[in-house]
Amino acid sequence: MKNVLIVDGAENCVFDIFEFTEEIFELIFPAGTDIAFIEEVERRIGANALESSLTSAWNRRVPKAHVHGIHGTLFYQLEFKKVYYPTRRDEEAVNPNGSPLR
Repeated sequence: MKNVLIVDGAENCVFDIFEFTEEIFELIFPAGTDIAFIEEVERRIGANALESSLTSAWNRRVPKAHVHGIHGTLFYQLEFKKVYYPTRRDEEAVNPNGSPLR
């Protein structure tokens, strides 16, 4: 199981963490990535596959005090953040001018 942080553009977002199976994680985060934008995932795998994949994950919320590592971040309604994650890898985050964030 992999822990995924959900970051939503909603004002009342609480940044929950959910356990994803290995299969769902690889579907959402392909080729070694750990950043995903829900709109891109839906375009890539389709709305039906996305919904069926995530339905079981929503039943596996992990309280933050129990989390031992975060393996991925899934953004909702925050497409403007794509410029910071061109490689879709958190450790490679950059400023809009391409300079490293860290």
